[in-house]
Amino acid sequence: MGKTSKVALVTGGAKGIGKGIARRLLTAGWTVVIADLDREMGEETQAEYQDRGRVLFVPTDVADVWAVAKCLDRVTREFGRLDGLVNNAGIASPHNEPVESLTLEDWQRMLATNLTGAFLMVKYAVPLLRTARGAILNIASTRALQSEPNTEAYSASKGGLVALSHALANSLGPEIRVNCISPGWIDVSGWQRSGASMAAALSEADHSQHPVGRVGKVEDIAALAGFLLSEEAGFITGQNYVVDGGMTRKMIYAEEDNPGRIDRPVNK
Repeated sequence: MGKTSKVALVTGGAKGIGKGIARRLLTAGWTVVIADLDREMGEETQAEYQDRGRVLFVPTDVADVWAVAKCLDRVTREFGRLDGLVNNAGIASPHNEPVESLTLEDWQRMLATNLTGAFLMVKYAVPLLRTARGAILNIASTRALQSEPNTEAYSASKGGLVALSHALANSLGPEIRVNCISPGWIDVSGWQRSGASMAAALSEADHSQHPVGRVGKVEDIAALAGFLLSEEAGFITGQNYVVDGGMTRKMIYAEEDNPGRIDRPVNK
């Protein structure tokens, strides 16, 4: 009798980073369940990936407790196990609202999807994950660590994911490991709906401002995700991995010369 394939559930797996993680896991021999609110894109991704391994799309709104419970019930009935949960589903505001005009509805919607959705998925996945001694991976953002103006709701939701990760690592260990990835600027243009996956118009300046010399790729995140979910990462839990080409370690000042800056380089 052949070895049973490990099963991973990837939320927001129909496009973008989630789709890249799903492909990486399929390539590694995992069975992958894609949970996504976009039914059309989910069915398209399932069809695209069916030759790579066993893949199932389950329409799911991660902010809806009953939808999440139904999704995990489907996983239980179809596979009877769950070895990895990737909380990737998230939304971003199309425009940044000043905090004084940010509506409570918009604030709550952002946290419901980006943070509460991860909590709900974990809540209903824990029994299966505990039996399998599995792993959880949350996808946050470098916005959890630094911000642009008027991004309070998004930044708060991603910061919450980082904190949730280390809290869960302590609560669920040693049976379940929990880690987090905080991506920086990742070009997801090639991981969208077919026919709309045109390459992003990235400039030389876009690439060169990163210490590694380029904007990130979906594959960069997927590679780390695959490792953190694997048995090779068995001694790693409670960690947040920043994958941003070094941008959060780069000191940035305005171009104007400022002789009063105490760390200003001095020519000798």
